[in-house]
Amino acid sequence: MNVVLYGATGMIGSRILKELIARGHNVTVVARDPKKIPATAKVRALKGDVLDAESVASTAKGADAVISAYGPPPNATPLLVDSTRALIAGLKKTAVRRFLMVGGAGSLLVAPGRDLIDAGLVPEEYQKIAVAHRDALEMLKKADLDWTSLSPAAFIQPGERTGKFRLGGDSLIADEQGNSKISAEDYAVAIVDELEHPKHIRQRFTLAY
Repeated sequence: MNVVLYGATGMIGSRILKELIARGHNVTVVARDPKKIPATAKVRALKGDVLDAESVASTAKGADAVISAYGPPPNATPLLVDSTRALIAGLKKTAVRRFLMVGGAGSLLVAPGRDLIDAGLVPEEYQKIAVAHRDALEMLKKADLDWTSLSPAAFIQPGERTGKFRLGGDSLIADEQGNSKISAEDYAVAIVDELEHPKHIRQRFTLAY
């Protein structure tokens, strides 16, 4: 499959790239500085801007699917919403229908109609990015694309690729002790699984151990 990936240098994006390569997909990585992306037989790097719809249209053209793992600078979290707007607008100018996006955990429900943000369960330092992810998801829900957003568990960090985790819908998944965790490696497994075998078209889903 020919996949265009934005945000490939971040914690999650770099692992998505590795998973795509391991499964034999042809990947076009779009970055402001393509020199940061090591080119291989299965990877090519293009200069582009995820915040510009015309750039998105140009770099995504001809892809079977697009994945965005873009993460804004900590002091500019509204750029996540801007990038989502640009991605939706840019893809509308192409024949690409399939769009997968790295989502946030803050909008996952912990009670009917009550998410982690509203419940006060998101640490202060993550509140702005959590709200940005929630706003981006609402924007996706109105998009005329075959979109999927994958929200991680409450805690995601580098770790082991096990391939063993639980999937859910809009509600936070936690274990019997109340822990909600996933490795970035297993997150990558889940999003590439969804790419290869779509089960959540026009839906958000989540995962955790």
